[in-house]
Amino acid sequence: MPDGGQTTEGRKGHIPPEQRRSAPIPEQRAVPSEERVIVHTPAHTSVPAARRAGLLVTLVLGGLTALPPLSMDMYLPALPEVTRSLSSPAATVQITLTACLAGMALGQIVVGPMSDKWGRRRPLLLGMVVYVLATAICALAPTTELLIAFRLLQGLAGAAGIVIARAVVRDLYDGEEMARFFSTLMLISGVAPIIAPVIGGQVLRLTDWRGIFVVLTVVGIVLTLVVWKWLHETLPPERRHSGGVGAALRTMRGLLADRVFTGYMLAGGLAFAALFAYVAASPFVVQEIYGASPQTFSLLFGVNSIGLIAVGQINGKVLVGRVSMDRVLGFGLVVITFAAVALLLMTSGVFGKVGLFPVAAGLFVLMSAMGLAMPNTNASALMRTPHAAGSASALIGTSSFLIGAVASPLVGIAGEETAVPMALVQLVCAVGALGCFVGLVRPWKHQPPIERPAADV
Repeated sequence: MPDGGQTTEGRKGHIPPEQRRSAPIPEQRAVPSEERVIVHTPAHTSVPAARRAGLLVTLVLGGLTALPPLSMDMYLPALPEVTRSLSSPAATVQITLTACLAGMALGQIVVGPMSDKWGRRRPLLLGMVVYVLATAICALAPTTELLIAFRLLQGLAGAAGIVIARAVVRDLYDGEEMARFFSTLMLISGVAPIIAPVIGGQVLRLTDWRGIFVVLTVVGIVLTLVVWKWLHETLPPERRHSGGVGAALRTMRGLLADRVFTGYMLAGGLAFAALFAYVAASPFVVQEIYGASPQTFSLLFGVNSIGLIAVGQINGKVLVGRVSMDRVLGFGLVVITFAAVALLLMTSGVFGKVGLFPVAAGLFVLMSAMGLAMPNTNASALMRTPHAAGSASALIGTSSFLIGAVASPLVGIAGEETAVPMALVQLVCAVGALGCFVGLVRPWKHQPPIERPAADV
């Protein structure tokens, strides 16, 4: 494992060069040699030990990225019980979800620059400790107002896992290997939304809604101990930023001034918003409009999630290194756009009255194509920012959550009689993502990476 006390090369990775694939980095985002992150272990480290270390890092980072979905989705089956237990209106209890989501969005802006200044370990451990305390207090909350406040704090602290996990990947990997690793993380974090409501439902069979927060507290404690013991520092002191809030803001301003980085960030955020629209609208569309049972909805939700994960693995294991990441990303965005067009035509009655199966097929195609878009937007954006991976990761995550939070309420704007708003929001987001990719990234041109710290731009 990397550690701050080793030499520069030994500190930057854990996989021997002979175990890495040798596919070249696409020229349009080739990182200068002095900024490349070489991932390997010292010569005395055995190959099996290196493989175990690589697997351990994958599991730890996967756990960090899966914790926020667990925090959101395990709680969903308990909402009616919380309403009864705390004698609060359903609309007020819904704010506990919004508070957690807002915390996850805003927390990334705070934690990302902190990790560029102080390294990855300390902000991550601090965030995990605060997450555990906030979650434990949620389990004891006597009022809805207190629950909302500490759900917000839980989201703020849990954001540390999301943003720092991406930054650690940027520290350890580069180019195509980074895209492969993001695809692997998608496999782990993609399972979380599928199993979280099931786990929450089973917990409710044994105890009340407070037991869900007890389980999340235990998960947080275990993950904190794992991070403390096995996830070593990946950002050496000489690559850290000095300065306070002003320097962090200048760094982010410099990142946003980079047209290509901003293009990847917005394309990924808008694609994520199309996914958010699906998550927000699908229970209503599938069950209320098309009359499916909750069991059928759960099956379709699981199938779509499996499609996203499977395509993500094809991206990481097959396409990366053989096909340009920009080409794969562009193809994924085009497929998402065509799927959204098909959904809008079906739900608006252009083809007459259609049943659940064609709509479900369109949603499956749209969701599966996310496995091509999301890992490659993250990897391509972070490839340009070796000097400010934490701040870049914060901007990527915050923009995705904020755009998704704005888009998701719009899916129900026309009431309960039509699925057109869901398809329309998805189409607008897909076209916007494709437009940002073409108009800002301009993938047909060679794009040199940022060569100096963004704070100095």
